[in-house]
Amino acid sequence: MNPHAQLDATHDPALRSWVASANDGATDFPIQNLPYARARRAGTGEPWRIVVAIGDQALDLAAAIRAAEHTEAQAAALAPLACGDLNAFMARGPADWQLVRASLSRALAAGSPAEAALAPCLVAQSALEFSLPCRVGDYTDFYTSLHHATTIGRMFRPDNPMLPNYRWVPIGYHGRASSLVVSGQDVRRPTGQTLPPGHEVPQFGPCKRLDYELELGLIVGTGNAQGEPVSIGQADAHLFGVVLLNDWSARDIQAWEYQPLGPFLSKNFASTLSPWVVTMAALAPFRAPFTRPEGEPQPLPYLDSTANRAAGAIDIALHVQLETAAMASAGAPPVTLSSSRWPDAGYWTAAQLVTHHTVGGCNLQPGDLLGTGTLSGPTPDQAGSLLELSMGGKAPITLPNGEQRTFLADGDRVVLRGRCSAPGAVSLGFGECSGRIVA
Repeated sequence: MNPHAQLDATHDPALRSWVASANDGATDFPIQNLPYARARRAGTGEPWRIVVAIGDQALDLAAAIRAAEHTEAQAAALAPLACGDLNAFMARGPADWQLVRASLSRALAAGSPAEAALAPCLVAQSALEFSLPCRVGDYTDFYTSLHHATTIGRMFRPDNPMLPNYRWVPIGYHGRASSLVVSGQDVRRPTGQTLPPGHEVPQFGPCKRLDYELELGLIVGTGNAQGEPVSIGQADAHLFGVVLLNDWSARDIQAWEYQPLGPFLSKNFASTLSPWVVTMAALAPFRAPFTRPEGEPQPLPYLDSTANRAAGAIDIALHVQLETAAMASAGAPPVTLSSSRWPDAGYWTAAQLVTHHTVGGCNLQPGDLLGTGTLSGPTPDQAGSLLELSMGGKAPITLPNGEQRTFLADGDRVVLRGRCSAPGAVSLGFGECSGRIVA
């Protein structure tokens, strides 16, 4: 494991904060988490700031840095955050990430002498509006769930659902970063070409089979020089953190366009990210062994290491919720459609994705986004998309209010959530990743 992924005082389950809401066991943001986001007070037009979540509050780092004293090393590490530049902070590397995490933990801990100075720097999260947490230069979407790939393969290629390369090489494609949006923004139903059953000439119009995809997004921290691959032993040190990712998909457009080069208009209209970047350091207590199902081939040597086998996986429980327009009007809560866990769904680890991405000489940069692909587990109730839950639209899902869905309707709001729990550790979460479909 890498230094920033080791357990230290910031993970102490006995640690409490002087911010009372951070000590609520139900919060996503205890003092052991301390995720980063880019935000400002809603409706003000203020410059975007980097903030850190603590309970139901956010610490404005620009204000906090002015209010407190720092060592020379702390000041250098904090300087990019004071300027609202998470990319520049991530580029400084694991040593500075850990220095700032430890400093924030001490400053926000119960009994800290910094409480009086920092209390005025807190802003209620409910009073903030968010942007994407960093500049995303490039976006790569992988296909890491064997269960999702098998189910979808049967629908698109009944005679040959799984291609032979899947079990040997992490499959991915380069998406686009320009249409990434932050949680809470509406998503406009895309338009494109489709080929309805029984037709020989394609039609043009709005997508009729709009879907979500439950994913996680890996945020690259430090990059690598072009032509210099990142080894499996160093890959984790190049990752800064994890976000929730809904990679919306227009299934009818996808079915017509995806061969021979893969998705295009079916995927490029929007992908939604949660605003909070939960750091790899915060996720250290939730590391888990990486294992392959019995009978599956083991990774080639460049994708294998003792550390990756021992703790390459991260145990994150994931949930998809749906709120229809009728439910919202009636004040009814969203309904959970499915739940899964990353270790059950992922055929490849985060480190393996970084290593394979760079093995041919590709240079990653701070802020690059690596999507895991849809994280579907082995059972039907763990499916990470409506395409799977409705069996390609053949089995409508009946909601508690009597409505039915095969795919998303205008007015539907999809909410992704993630949470980590482990014996001897304080549970933490990722906040909300939501988006509402509009016509």
